[in-house]
Amino acid sequence: MANVQIFGVKNSPATRAAERFFKERRPAIQIVDLKKKAIAAGEIKRFVERFGWNGLLDTGGKAYIEGGLQYLKLSEADLLQRIEREPALLRLPLVRGGKLLSIGQDEESWKAMLALS
Repeated sequence: MANVQIFGVKNSPATRAAERFFKERRPAIQIVDLKKKAIAAGEIKRFVERFGWNGLLDTGGKAYIEGGLQYLKLSEADLLQRIEREPALLRLPLVRGGKLLSIGQDEESWKAMLALS
């Protein structure tokens, strides 16, 4: 089976749903709690290349709105620093299975990841 990485936070219902989905189907999974360990810049760039910043950021989320990001023009480096400090800025979970990527609770993409194995 494919090795699956789940990037999220433990208190996120969508992250818990992804974890439950994959545990029920038993592929090798690695869960990265972004509150304990920041996601690597290269990993973020992989998701940005696929979905763009607008797809990656949770623009309707509390962290985004309270941080005033809708009014700021930030460089990519500044955005990466903010994401390291506040992973809630992302649409979680970020899931990577092989070469496939998904953002948020996306069971269709998760099934496609499992089908590759």
